[in-house]
Amino acid sequence: MRLVRFQLGGQVAYGRLEGSVIQPVEGAGLGEALAGKTAGAPVALASVRLLAPVARPGKILGIGVNYAAHAAESVSFVNTAKPEVQKWFNKQATATNGPYDDVHLPKVSAQLDYEGELVVVIGKAGRHVPRDRAMEIVAGYCVGGDYSVRDWQKASQTMIMGKGFDTHAVFGPAIVTPDEAGDVSGAEIRTYVNGELRQTGKPSQMIHDIAAQIEHLTAAFTLEPGDVIYTGTPAGVGAGFDPPKWLKAGDTVRIEIDGLGHIENKVVEEPGTFRIG
Repeated sequence: MRLVRFQLGGQVAYGRLEGSVIQPVEGAGLGEALAGKTAGAPVALASVRLLAPVARPGKILGIGVNYAAHAAESVSFVNTAKPEVQKWFNKQATATNGPYDDVHLPKVSAQLDYEGELVVVIGKAGRHVPRDRAMEIVAGYCVGGDYSVRDWQKASQTMIMGKGFDTHAVFGPAIVTPDEAGDVSGAEIRTYVNGELRQTGKPSQMIHDIAAQIEHLTAAFTLEPGDVIYTGTPAGVGAGFDPPKWLKAGDTVRIEIDGLGHIENKVVEEPGTFRIG
């Protein structure tokens, strides 16, 4: 199944993506929606706005420098020592962004960077999950864009400030369930900026594969349905160039993964977002 979350006529619902149509399904939450029980008539994909498949994930977790070539290009802004140790950060729930929505160039930095990634969405709760059972708690996979503000990332050892800006956790367009996706280890990840190919890689090149990531995370805390995991990015990020190729307002970033689809986001100047209350 390809499960999408969409908006039509002011209403938000889940549905099964079936070619150029969406079949709405019952349930406002991820668990109910994954059951896939039909609810109402099909709607045309072209008539809806696709949203992030999980509205507000309880956790958005990302593993750093999980591809050897990316680790080599990242020495200027992250600690790449001891690759055998998993290096984790979190993105804030307010960073959640839809597969075709605008990404903000922050008011406080010009060092906005892109990272194309395979995203895992958790479907069942798990704690102390052994490697050989890790995939049992996976609901499915998405295409992900882990946007990063490099100077803010470099300034904090935990990387959290540079990783958690609003709009900087893009994923979608659908949650593709494991039975539909099959073996994703050979699926190529491609990132384009304004049509220029910047990144290519495959999950088979990860230092720590998905099962190892889940085993490690659940040794410390419970993963719950709707939690989102960014599983690492291949080489080719903007910071890896000399001089760096930071994203600018007006740029378009397209990320594709074989079998999962694509996301595409325009970079815009951060609008007037001041608020209290």
